[in-house]
Amino acid sequence: MTIDPVDPSALRRSYERAALDEAGLAPEWHEQLSRWFLDAVGDARSLEPNAVQLATCDEAGRASVRTVLVKSFDERGIVFYTNYRSAKGRELAVRPYASAAFVWLALERQVRLSGPVAQVPREETEAYFAGRPRGSQLGAWASPQSEVVASRAALDAAYAAAERRFAGQDVPPPPYWGGYRLAPDAVEFWQGRPDRLHDRLRFRCADTGWVVERLAP
Repeated sequence: MTIDPVDPSALRRSYERAALDEAGLAPEWHEQLSRWFLDAVGDARSLEPNAVQLATCDEAGRASVRTVLVKSFDERGIVFYTNYRSAKGRELAVRPYASAAFVWLALERQVRLSGPVAQVPREETEAYFAGRPRGSQLGAWASPQSEVVASRAALDAAYAAAERRFAGQDVPPPPYWGGYRLAPDAVEFWQGRPDRLHDRLRFRCADTGWVVERLAP
């Protein structure tokens, strides 16, 4: 069966759900993020509302991006967890700065955050890890994240070995696994508008504190 090609340049959508103005903006970036996050959680069309696309860079300046799940956020930043030996972990070790984007297409919204990244305290990682499903805990031990594996069977065997190792006991977080906090120095809230004249309001950390700026779409 032949499938007719689709021309991406012919795809059009007019964004008309909402507007974003300075008067309606929360006084702090994390408060505005909380408002929009709750809207996304409450919208059944928003799958994985805590997902962000996280961009990092290696020592040669080559960028990479992937989707991760944000597990907490507050005025200090957004937190995600991963294997420190993964590609993102290795890149953050040499260039501890990243950008992330929440994209809630159903709401015609996007939030971009950029700033330095640091590992969270170990006790924070341990508290989060203890609440994970046991299967996910075992998976953290079984997966050499971002490394080449011989086969799916080899990965399943590593998982089975982790099951045997921790049979009848709690599973601790691996020493090479934990959380990172992206502490933004810039947070942009994007609301789609008709005619591509989108609303873009950015919180930027200046010497005197946070300032809000409107950006051209």
